[in-house]
Amino acid sequence: MGSLVSHHYWGSPGGGQLVCASATLALDELGVTPVLAGTFKFDPSRYLEWYGIDLSRYEVVTLPFGARAFGLWSRLFVWYPASKAVKRFRPELVFIDEVAYKPLLRRKTFRLVEYIHFPYEVAIDPKFRGTGLAYGEDPYIMERYGRFPLNLYWKAYTWLLPKYMRDNPFRAADVVLVNSRWTASVAEMVYGEEPRVLNPPLPPNVELVERPRPFEEREPVVVMLGRFSQEKRYHWAVREVAPRLVREVPGARLVIFGGAATPTLQAYYRRVWRLAEEAGLKVADSLDAKADVYLIANAPRRLINETMDMARAFLHATINEHWGIAVAEAMARGLPVAVHRSGGAWTDLAEEGRYGLGYEAAEEAVEALARLLLQGARFNTAEKARELTYPKFRERLAKVLGL
Repeated sequence: MGSLVSHHYWGSPGGGQLVCASATLALDELGVTPVLAGTFKFDPSRYLEWYGIDLSRYEVVTLPFGARAFGLWSRLFVWYPASKAVKRFRPELVFIDEVAYKPLLRRKTFRLVEYIHFPYEVAIDPKFRGTGLAYGEDPYIMERYGRFPLNLYWKAYTWLLPKYMRDNPFRAADVVLVNSRWTASVAEMVYGEEPRVLNPPLPPNVELVERPRPFEEREPVVVMLGRFSQEKRYHWAVREVAPRLVREVPGARLVIFGGAATPTLQAYYRRVWRLAEEAGLKVADSLDAKADVYLIANAPRRLINETMDMARAFLHATINEHWGIAVAEAMARGLPVAVHRSGGAWTDLAEEGRYGLGYEAAEEAVEALARLLLQGARFNTAEKARELTYPKFRERLAKVLGL
């Protein structure tokens, strides 16, 4: 029995890549040999470094060409390499986390599982205006695609999308999964049916720290983690949160780790640095220096883990984050978290206050972080993290698929 796992861009680490890589490994271990399909060529061996998942032993089907700078548009053509793989390998099951697979349905001879990270219809269909999630309303989208020239990039994508997008996933797919309870509620609003929730797992190479370092042995440090990208709102953190925090908490420091492998990410990194300096903060790119804010690009996992282990709080600034793998990784190391009261990071990870603090305005974020830095918090983050391990993910996927 064979399977196909299709994702638009396997070439960099991210939440979607983690889900698809984990599904690949799980299907293999469940006896459904997988093949990978994606738009651009990539190095499967990098997944061992990123997540502890070895993808190098699987067959891969991709386009023979492609401009990686147009990553959003690559989602439009995910169906093509998937169709080639279906024709060549004839899988009995297809796992896909993109919506542009309408052409794939013309000769459907397989069981199809769609994994939804976020229902695109709510962002592009005018009837959903006023929900706070449509283009022009949702901060998650507007932070990245709200300004020229990326607004034109987004409009071209949404204009082309209906040509390739399946209609209702509950009619197109045999199984519909989503990453969080928040996403499930949005999907039910859009499609009229509630999908099943399958939370993404922690990467297998992320250690679950059962006995974190005591509060007294930690330093007044706040950690942020994620690529240097607009929607992560590092600009907001250094401009609105950090200046107040360093005034209110003696010795407080903010450490931001993020990937910056592309020109766009590097430009945003420089912008965050400039904004931090304009806010009167001392900035450094090494923890060996004395500073208020540390911006560390492409840091090794060892340094990230060591910093989390000596810090007292984790801040996640994205609004309407669909899931939040960085939050889950912080919780696995026993680090108390403060997240925006929106999205899956709030509903499924912090569980609306059970496992972390929430905020909306900058003042609330500062208050939450000050509390964590000065008083600590008794959140059993390890308890939550244990529910997010890869074996749990595989067990739940197997149950959903009846394997």
